[in-house]
Amino acid sequence: MSVLTRWVQEHHPWSTRAKLAIAAILLGLTAADALLWEHLPSAQATLVVGCAVIVCICAVPVERVPLTVRGTIAAAVSWAVTLLFVTSDHPVTVEGFGEIAGLLLLLAAVLWRGTPRAALILGPALAVACAAVPARDVDPHEWTLALTLLTMVVAAFSLLLRAQSEQRLRDLDALRSAERRALARELHDVVAHHVTGIVVQTRGARFAPLDARATDAVLESIGREAEEALSAMRRLVTVMRRSEPAPGASRRQSAGIREVREMAAAFAGPGGADPVVEVAIEPGLEALLPADTAAGIHRLTREALTNIRKHAADATRVRITLTRTAEGLELRVTDDGRGGVPLPEPARGGGFGIEGMRERAAAMGGRLDAGPLPTGGWQVRARLPWPARA
Repeated sequence: MSVLTRWVQEHHPWSTRAKLAIAAILLGLTAADALLWEHLPSAQATLVVGCAVIVCICAVPVERVPLTVRGTIAAAVSWAVTLLFVTSDHPVTVEGFGEIAGLLLLLAAVLWRGTPRAALILGPALAVACAAVPARDVDPHEWTLALTLLTMVVAAFSLLLRAQSEQRLRDLDALRSAERRALARELHDVVAHHVTGIVVQTRGARFAPLDARATDAVLESIGREAEEALSAMRRLVTVMRRSEPAPGASRRQSAGIREVREMAAAFAGPGGADPVVEVAIEPGLEALLPADTAAGIHRLTREALTNIRKHAADATRVRITLTRTAEGLELRVTDDGRGGVPLPEPARGGGFGIEGMRERAAAMGGRLDAGPLPTGGWQVRARLPWPARA
């Protein structure tokens, strides 16, 4: 079963009343046609009525019988009767609206809901079978042209519906992929930040002389980082499962400018070897920026600090500045690390890093540059447009 067929069945189920209504309409048309075939010999009338009844039954949407099977039976029976009358010595007027309606319904269903192979092979067979019904007549006249045009219209409309359904599926797949990438980036940004802090503090505690008070402070900081990492993972897993949080689970709003200051204050290592972190945010910006922009700035800052922990563990001074410029906003995160004391490779791991920050800045309509400073150290600079809702 194709993805398109599964989607249509989930979103367009046939009710019992709808099936009965379709069957009643088709058989009613066939019964009306039978009254017009009274002039036919009994054998021919029986053949035509039987063909129409079979086609109408196949046109009723019954899930237990696959669409391809019903379409194949209807096309084969209609083709057989048409060829029999065309090659017969006594062609007569035998076209009927019941059989034509059934063939058109099957054609639409196959082209719209069928598998690509069924639409490619069975679709044309049904279309030609429908257009060939007037050929049974002695003199088809305008019937052949009219029915051919009707068949083309039905086929075109069905293919249009199929294209729209497939485009909807592609849009849903693209949306799911974007959500997965966003969740992966969020997982990296949130969890990696806390885990990196744990790694830095535990490795530093092995070499720095600590008294009892300092040891308690380090252990408390490690515990807090671990709890934050676990909470972040639980929230992301909840989102991925598309379920409501467990009773009592906390709902945290998106972090903003205030959390940038808190994060900077918590950016520390053990044993008094904390880097000095300066935060300079232009007054009034916190009240002006909308929540989504503030959350984006917080995430960029968090990732920049995580990179400092990973690649510049010898940094003694970190400066975070957020100012309003003629272009919009400018975020700078600089450090004086020489990059000579990075974490071991297993502790650093992979991740999005600078590339992830560039993608996040681009998603906000801006751009991000990162590189060494002429005086030493490293700088991350993000230039963002001024938000319209500020």
